[in-house]
Amino acid sequence: MPDVSVVVIAYNDAERLPTAVRSVLDQTLQNVEVVIVDDCSGDRTFEVAKELEAAHPGKVRAYQLAENSGAGGEPRNIGIGHARGRYVMFLDSDDALEANACRNMVAAAEETEADMVSGLCVRVHKDTRAQKRDEWYSWLYSKTRTLNSVTELPDLFVWDTLSTNKCYRRAFLVDNDLRFPKGMFYEDLMFIAEAYLKAKKITLIPNQVYFWNVHAQAKVKSVTNRRHEMTNYIHRLEIHRRIDTLLEQHGLAELKHAKDVKFLKHDLVLHLRDLPFRDQSYRDEFASLSQDYLGSLSRAAYGQVAPIQAICAYLLEKGDWANLLPAVDTLTHRDKVSSSLTERNGRIYWCAEHLDDGNTEAAKFARSVLDVTDLGYHQKPLNKLFLRNELTHYAESDGTIRLAGRITNPLGIVKSVATLRAELEFRARRRSLQTFVFPVKTVRHSGDTIHWEAEADLSAKLRPLGVIDSVWDLRVNLSADGVRTHTRLTVGENELGGGALPVRPRLTRLVGDHIEPHATAKGHLAFRLVSTHRGSDRLEELIQRGVRGAPGKLAKSGYRRAKQLRTTLTSGTSKLRLYHELYSRLPVKKRTVVFESHLGKQFSDSPRAIYEEMRRRNLDFEAIWSYSGNSEDFPKDAQLVRRWSLPYLKALARAEFWVDNQSYPLKLAKRRETTYIQTWHGSALKKMGFDQPSLKAATRQQQEAEQRHLDRFDYFLVRSEHDVRTLARAFRLKDSTLLRVGYPRNDVLAQAREREEAEGHRERGPLAAELGIDADKKILLYAPTFRTAGRNSRFALPFDVERFAEEFGDRYVLLVRAHYLNHVVLPPTVQGTVIDVSDHHDVMPLMELADALITDYSSVMFDYALLNRPMLFFTYDYEQYVHEGRGTYFDLLEHAPGPVVYTEDEFLTAVRDLEDQDQPYADARKRFVAEFGEYDQGTAARSIVDQFFSRWSR
Repeated sequence: MPDVSVVVIAYNDAERLPTAVRSVLDQTLQNVEVVIVDDCSGDRTFEVAKELEAAHPGKVRAYQLAENSGAGGEPRNIGIGHARGRYVMFLDSDDALEANACRNMVAAAEETEADMVSGLCVRVHKDTRAQKRDEWYSWLYSKTRTLNSVTELPDLFVWDTLSTNKCYRRAFLVDNDLRFPKGMFYEDLMFIAEAYLKAKKITLIPNQVYFWNVHAQAKVKSVTNRRHEMTNYIHRLEIHRRIDTLLEQHGLAELKHAKDVKFLKHDLVLHLRDLPFRDQSYRDEFASLSQDYLGSLSRAAYGQVAPIQAICAYLLEKGDWANLLPAVDTLTHRDKVSSSLTERNGRIYWCAEHLDDGNTEAAKFARSVLDVTDLGYHQKPLNKLFLRNELTHYAESDGTIRLAGRITNPLGIVKSVATLRAELEFRARRRSLQTFVFPVKTVRHSGDTIHWEAEADLSAKLRPLGVIDSVWDLRVNLSADGVRTHTRLTVGENELGGGALPVRPRLTRLVGDHIEPHATAKGHLAFRLVSTHRGSDRLEELIQRGVRGAPGKLAKSGYRRAKQLRTTLTSGTSKLRLYHELYSRLPVKKRTVVFESHLGKQFSDSPRAIYEEMRRRNLDFEAIWSYSGNSEDFPKDAQLVRRWSLPYLKALARAEFWVDNQSYPLKLAKRRETTYIQTWHGSALKKMGFDQPSLKAATRQQQEAEQRHLDRFDYFLVRSEHDVRTLARAFRLKDSTLLRVGYPRNDVLAQAREREEAEGHRERGPLAAELGIDADKKILLYAPTFRTAGRNSRFALPFDVERFAEEFGDRYVLLVRAHYLNHVVLPPTVQGTVIDVSDHHDVMPLMELADALITDYSSVMFDYALLNRPMLFFTYDYEQYVHEGRGTYFDLLEHAPGPVVYTEDEFLTAVRDLEDQDQPYADARKRFVAEFGEYDQGTAARSIVDQFFSRWSR
């Protein structure tokens, strides 16, 4: 008896079948057999199968169906019937098993007595040059584990619906009469659902077991690549209905809910993306098929998928094509705003339709699905929006194309009084080649869209190079009062005509002398270079033969070597070698300072204060600022270098001074001739450095690497002896390294307090007017610390911001400044009363402006205390933060120079009484400053410049 019977199904695949069979015969577990089942192929597949049987007697057996079954289910059923092994596996003729698959899976089954063992499937993209690989839901296979029921891991049931990366005990299949549906696509889904539910034990192993070969460019498309066929969708829905019935019979409502979520975010999305390319009769049938099934899904599932996925499903169920097709555009292009949006009662909705004022469950559900307030569209400026631009007219004659379109104007962001300009831009898809621009003759408001019309004489003005720039993308650049945004043209249902326009390539007309329009795979208008030259097909064939032949191979080989060399030279390892072995051997450039703040994300903090003091004193030096991302807000009178670029590394290697507030890249050694002034970015409440539990538990090598990074500091700024006891000790710094001068960034705060005390009042300055704050309203600054929900993740405010605005809007304006690794989204109802100022690099002007500070554990508390103004601490997660985190150096409750609150109601009460709490906490604020800011005297920047840079006077 074989240990494993591998059932290999095939249909018209004579060429690839031997490779699949060989992957079984070459298994490290030798006692295996191959059962080939041919689905009545029309080519030599069954003959090849019989040849394999003859070549491997006793190891390979071949069978053929009398007529084609139309899908993969029945051949596998026949294979199960002929299998003799203790275990059964399935293999498609165009795929392969990993060499140790049978051994690993049988061993796991024997050890755990599992009915099923499942391993990692790897998708191999055979059409790509490097045969790119991706692992199929790899998070399920991070470790070996055995489940007594699939309900212990719902994601397994929902996401890994393959039958082929699994090994089944044959007795388990026979005893439970487990068979695939006959003549239906997606047969795996039903079979594996039944197997999961019947299995008493399921073992998962982290080993690769199955190679799923993907041939996207194949002439005969696989089922998964024929989603435009209605039969495909009909079968998918029928399989899902059967699984739903199965789950209901077992009373597994939670699994049903999880499967509904997956249908909305995966199965339905695959088919929705094709809708813009289908005709209306197809769409009507698609909607008719979908509506009943969508109505059977859990309504709660809509709240667990991406908003645009839920919106598309809801609009499909309603048959609202006018809103659905634009929504599908956003589904395909994640960041595109394809709807004009609407505002109701302070919330932003995808569309105005379906929003009645009733309180029925249907109305509440519609509002919940269509609500897109939290996506923050209403907060984005025009130049940050990717707007839908629908092509409404296309015509061509005499080498000229005439186009018209409408650009979405969400929430009227482009005002009716704005001065509008636009241009057509033809850009070669291959980067670094040509771009041609044509003016748009008409651009105007038209209801809730921007209408435009243009024409472009391509024959006369578009000059491709030819051969290397065969594809051209088209976009419309819109400018409103000088603010620009770029749009791509969505083709939709518009006819593009069949004509090709003549052009004059710069290289040769033989392989391209005309350009014709087409819709890209994602529905955007593009043009491709074609040839109408007599014999062009033959010439192109010769060129392609040359490309594929020896000359082409030589050219491509040289290109690949050059590309690989570039990749190697720009890799992290190469950059480090370049830094240490070349740049660090160049002479140091005197009077050169590299500044960096918050890993290059900002022009702010103490490095900025030192830089501005040096500029104020007109010193003679070369300033270099590091930036990461957008460099727009960085100084124009300094050299800017992108972080981790080669110019950045060269600048650091040759600089006389480094000045930053966090850390230059850890693996960059500092030269002895370079002086590193570490200004740091705040006093410590949270434990830092070697006081952190994670670093204490690190290996000796990890600790030594961290110490080398800290030892680079030549000078470290402190603002109090608290910093000496905490930060300096945690970083294991020598006392000679410490500069007890305070933080340069805080000079403006200490000086502001001195001015107020001397003059008896303070001037707000221009920032209040820039933010549109009325003179009669006081300003509160809410600046919470970082929340570890993920980089650049949304920070949910811990109080009802609309309730806050309603109660305090006549007295206060609340400025919200999220940590630079978080962002917030504010509802439009609070506009003018609550303002997101997170984009302001430098928090110092905001603190100087604010009449009071609201924070939690952020180090801004130490800075703001210098102003001697009211402070409020909203520590809604105090126990978790203090006891479950990395710990704190002192008890905030004992030292806080203002009230500490824990709930929203306590917070609102404290805001009501904020002005009354000023005097009672005055002594506490003085003690707080004396303990945590004793060296902040408003002279830190001057002291640093005097000590290190004053000799550079002009």
